[in-house]
Amino acid sequence: MNFKRPTPTLHDVALKAGVSTATVSRCVNFPDRVNTRTREKVMNAINDLDYSPNFGAKAMAARRTNTIGAIIPTMENAIFARGLQAFQEALRLHGYTMLVASTSYRPEIEEEQIRALVGRGADALLLIGHDRDPEIYKFLERQGVPALVVWAYDPTETRPSVGFNNRAAMTEMAAEVLRLGHRNIALISANTEQNDRARARLVGIQDAMADAGQDPADLQVIETAYGIENGAIAFEQIMTAGRRPTAVFCGNDVLAVGALRSARELGIAVPDDVSIIGFDDIELAQVADPPLTTVHVPHRAMGQRAALALIGLLQNGEPLHAIEVFAKPVFRGTLAAAKTAQ
Repeated sequence: MNFKRPTPTLHDVALKAGVSTATVSRCVNFPDRVNTRTREKVMNAINDLDYSPNFGAKAMAARRTNTIGAIIPTMENAIFARGLQAFQEALRLHGYTMLVASTSYRPEIEEEQIRALVGRGADALLLIGHDRDPEIYKFLERQGVPALVVWAYDPTETRPSVGFNNRAAMTEMAAEVLRLGHRNIALISANTEQNDRARARLVGIQDAMADAGQDPADLQVIETAYGIENGAIAFEQIMTAGRRPTAVFCGNDVLAVGALRSARELGIAVPDDVSIIGFDDIELAQVADPPLTTVHVPHRAMGQRAALALIGLLQNGEPLHAIEVFAKPVFRGTLAAAKTAQ
């Protein structure tokens, strides 16, 4: 089944801009060698036609490259590694190759990577989370390149995804923490403005607080970039500013391990003085000291099912739809009952 419309060519761009194909090529590859007025005409034509430089002409002639692009926010920690490994293994069994790019959690870089992978003839894309400019999805639709969202399942979203309900998973964990008597709680989170997974986890804690009769506005929140050092700094800020919480949630295990390190440096006992909770259940959570209470994400199952969904679409025309996998709390050594109800 053919999912791609006819792809704009270098010649199409040249005709629209009123220049030679050589000039278009120079604008794409060496823009500093073209005068500003000509470069603007060519770039406008490229944008109007949704042209992407073609790095695989022979493959594109057949409208199939057997490559699938995966664009992830970061390669600096293991959050996405296990899921991508399973994704790649399943693709390989069906004759597909994975191309990986990372965005450093920057939307403008993600857009660049999407356009670059489309230009290299990717048959489909794997994207993390739903949050992005709607124009990007329109671009992919015009190019005929299907995209599947992973690491997020949202029943209110119509776009196909293979993932877990971040909000519900964090609500379940937070409800258990509150049941253990914790009333003064905090969250170390990634930036929530352009990260639907982080935002859903924050809302999940607030949901549990409301269900327990607490004011969600009482939740202390620090937003920071993912990283062990950032988690340590944020934890120290929380524990040295005003009333100390008895439980600190972290947006992922990397931040939580940073919080654990900071607790040791500050002489704060975990979980006797404060409980620390992570999210993801990467291997780091199991070797932390003490082992980390966290939310287990079925990374491998998610990656495998995402691969099979895209393969089914590309090979058999099977439509993509939302598939939910389930994340569950895992209780280890960093969570205990609050000493006194707050």
